[in-house]
Amino acid sequence: MNRRGLLTAAWTAALAAASADVMGAVTPAAAGRVVVASQYGAVGDGSADDTRALQAALDAAFGGTPALLVIPPGVYRIADTLHARVNSAVSHPCGISARGAHVMSQMRGGQNLFELVVGAAARFVLIEGLDLLGTGRDGHGIYVDCDSPTASLENFCLRDVVIQYCGADGARLAGNASEGQIVNSYFRNNRANGMTLANGRAGPISSVNVFGCVFGDNQGHGAALLDGCAGGAFHGCYFLLNGAFGLAAESGCTLLSNCGFENNHQAADTFEHGDAGLRLGGFGTLVGCMAYSMLKQTHLIRASLSGELVMVGCSGSGDAQARNAGLARLAGADPASATLIGCSGAVACEGGFEALEIAAAGGGVRFGSDWRSRNLPRLGDYYLWVDGRGRLRSKKGRPAADDDGTPVGA
Repeated sequence: MNRRGLLTAAWTAALAAASADVMGAVTPAAAGRVVVASQYGAVGDGSADDTRALQAALDAAFGGTPALLVIPPGVYRIADTLHARVNSAVSHPCGISARGAHVMSQMRGGQNLFELVVGAAARFVLIEGLDLLGTGRDGHGIYVDCDSPTASLENFCLRDVVIQYCGADGARLAGNASEGQIVNSYFRNNRANGMTLANGRAGPISSVNVFGCVFGDNQGHGAALLDGCAGGAFHGCYFLLNGAFGLAAESGCTLLSNCGFENNHQAADTFEHGDAGLRLGGFGTLVGCMAYSMLKQTHLIRASLSGELVMVGCSGSGDAQARNAGLARLAGADPASATLIGCSGAVACEGGFEALEIAAAGGGVRFGSDWRSRNLPRLGDYYLWVDGRGRLRSKKGRPAADDDGTPVGA
């Protein structure tokens, strides 16, 4: 062996020894236990009632120091709610991995399919791969409750989950939850909302990001931010064919990027009785979002603002009975503002509210014209507006009346 070979062999042996020392110092609880549902009698053959076996596996996985529960591929029938509880602080990966596992509800009394109750400070909780099929007469598909005074849920992840035909929301997360991700999941044909994020008494939802999910054919909203929740953001998601709004965010929404809204408001009688894909209150930012309708969706967004709305590169359009579909219907009270940059589609403002439109479909910049507008054009210290007689006026400093300043042109 040459000198380089000797050095490589020595370095490899040293790394192996160091790795063994480190692994020997890690306790099994810190490394994370793994519990397999089949070890507790879960069959997954599509005919057996696996409720008790799955619950026993959940108790084993979440009792004491939470572990990772693996549910092997199969079809599991359940006749009652499956419960998981986190009652002690946890800061290592744990949760449920169920790729290839299909859970079929047999419930008819409004019970939730799966409940995760967090009663302590929990981090790195994962739910992945579950395919939940409701009866339409049960409750929520997945209900995560972290609303006790001692509860917090951080750095959690819900991914590759399919929830369909549940009697209430597909998924509902309530309470003090932050810095989480919901990824590549499918919420469809549920009798309430596809997904609901709601603030709780213990704290708000904050910094929850939703990536690449589909919210479709739900009888309520595709997704909803409720009870003051404004800490959700949606990226690359699609909202289609829901009974009401694709997304309802009454208190605001941190960010929507590259999201699509198609043919929502299926519960409306006609296009004239329909509404926008997105219902927004408070504030929000939209980047590269699109709305298209052939049925009853009238706009991309309807907003009643109390803060700032920014839209960049968004569009709203329609065909067939929705040929008059547009981009936005906007209203707001001082100090609300709306800035639209490079957007296309008709914009309607209500109650005297005005939006600043930059590089819209017709080109140029569209300012407010009334002396009270927040969007008056400004050259240095001078403001410009059009008075009630159609004359362009100018004043150094903000005008105090319609006839303030000096006429400079017709």
